[in-house]
Amino acid sequence: MGSRRRRFGGLRQLPSGRWQASYVDPGGSRRAAPDTFGTKRDAERWLATVETELLRGEWIDPDDQRITLGEFGNRWITERSGLRPRTIDLYRLLLRVHVEPGLGDVPIGQLDAGRVRRWRSDLLADGVSPTMTAKAYRLLRAILMTAVDDGMLTRNPCRIRGAGSEPVTERPVLSVEQVFDLAARMPQRFVALVLVATFASLRWGEAIALRRSDVDLSTGVVRVRSAVTRRYSGELVRGQPKSRAGVRAVVLPRAVLEALTVHMAAFTAADRDALIFVGDKGAVLQRNNFNRRVKWAEAVAAVGVPGLHFHDLRHTGNHFAAMTGASLRDLMTRMGHDSIRAALIYQHATQGADERMAEAIERMIEASVGRAGVAGQIGGSRSFGDGGPGG
Repeated sequence: MGSRRRRFGGLRQLPSGRWQASYVDPGGSRRAAPDTFGTKRDAERWLATVETELLRGEWIDPDDQRITLGEFGNRWITERSGLRPRTIDLYRLLLRVHVEPGLGDVPIGQLDAGRVRRWRSDLLADGVSPTMTAKAYRLLRAILMTAVDDGMLTRNPCRIRGAGSEPVTERPVLSVEQVFDLAARMPQRFVALVLVATFASLRWGEAIALRRSDVDLSTGVVRVRSAVTRRYSGELVRGQPKSRAGVRAVVLPRAVLEALTVHMAAFTAADRDALIFVGDKGAVLQRNNFNRRVKWAEAVAAVGVPGLHFHDLRHTGNHFAAMTGASLRDLMTRMGHDSIRAALIYQHATQGADERMAEAIERMIEASVGRAGVAGQIGGSRSFGDGGPGG
């Protein structure tokens, strides 16, 4: 059967009686429909759809759509610049363990919202934790957003409301007494580590990366300039803090500065580049070894907070900072956060500031008229119902 010329595309009836449709793409290449059609009308509908996509700028190169998610995802991770080594490790782990088994062989063009919903549901049904499922979903969403930006998809199929949010578990906050109690239960080499991590709001990697040159004992200023990260392979990597705002200067309370001064005199080498907190043999601290060395589980249970993580010391320090009534910007600076979100959480969680303001105002009133004077004025005033305003 011969070809039939059309305004857009072309149709050809095959010897079998089925219809073949084709068109010329923006690059000048002829593209045939992936399947033949039982009727001429069906073939015309397909061409009309392609023509509409071209006119609207929604046409996607079929070759791009045939790239599998696994191939595109691995390329996406490789091409991301500025990622921390541990973040790269996490992304590759999530892709390999949680994304590729269910979606890795699926061509990008065949991904839709229904397939993504089933994939997520299967993860949870297989016992993957809600936290890891949320991380995997966020990674998939980011990968497919790039596919949209690259013109491989017209819309991101990750559209499950709240699926990327991890369940928030309320972490314990220690009292000042508990912090010093915990520090006292540490071997002498690690007393100051607990105090500095808490009262300077340091992450583990920031604390163990501190060098003698980062501390000014005369002013009590600790400068956070780097962090040590442990990759999934076990390799320790020294690099920038978690965020740009992580590079910061923190002033230590006097009692903590005294403890740090004693520590540095006893356990820190004289070299300006010497690490302040090291193991018994002078090596960089590793968290698992540290936990075993100090019997962390027993120590935190003894002070009344079983299950406490080292990172909860930073969490505690952030609460202490918020309790001072510090401004949002000052909290962000001390915590090393780019976003106001975390600082707002601590401000909202600390209601004592408002109580202190009320107490301060109360002291102002008492200083002006005295407690008896306040009581007398309240007792002698008239209510609105006694002929006052609006009575």
